[in-house]
Amino acid sequence: MTATTVLVVGVVLLLTAVYVSWRAGRLDRLHIRLEVARESLDAALVRRAAVCLELAGSRVLDPATSLVLAAAAHEARTAGPEERERAESDLSRVLRAVLDQERFREKLAETSAGAELLQELDAAVAKVVYARRFYNNAVNLARAAQRRRLARTLRLAGHTPYPDFFEIDDAPPQALAAE
Repeated sequence: MTATTVLVVGVVLLLTAVYVSWRAGRLDRLHIRLEVARESLDAALVRRAAVCLELAGSRVLDPATSLVLAAAAHEARTAGPEERERAESDLSRVLRAVLDQERFREKLAETSAGAELLQELDAAVAKVVYARRFYNNAVNLARAAQRRRLARTLRLAGHTPYPDFFEIDDAPPQALAAE
């Protein structure tokens, strides 16, 4: 072998190592982004449930509506990983049923606590929508990176399973969207 051949092989090996290292680093950064997005989504969901519990306990709603809202919020907060998506979707449906009642916004605005709670709930519902979109986008990017042939062949993701999307019904109530 000539010195030129050795040099070319060495440069190719070096460039290959740099590329593999870059891909592994990118995959690691995507997984970190995914973890941060999941924590943000969890925080947004917990905040929404807390505001719902606060609204249910505020004495602004009638007792039956308060009970239904409190039960749905409690279920969403205490649901395990297997039931979380269903419980959060149920809370979204209950919120729409409660807040989209006829003249609900006007009745709630008559009290000082009601208007403030409505603003907090609006912010919490919007954060859930954005946090879920951000998380699902991060899942999509991580899955695409894990599916690449190089990542699969060299096991750059280790034994990390494909992340799952978080699919819930998070459509906001009309009363909140009307603002």
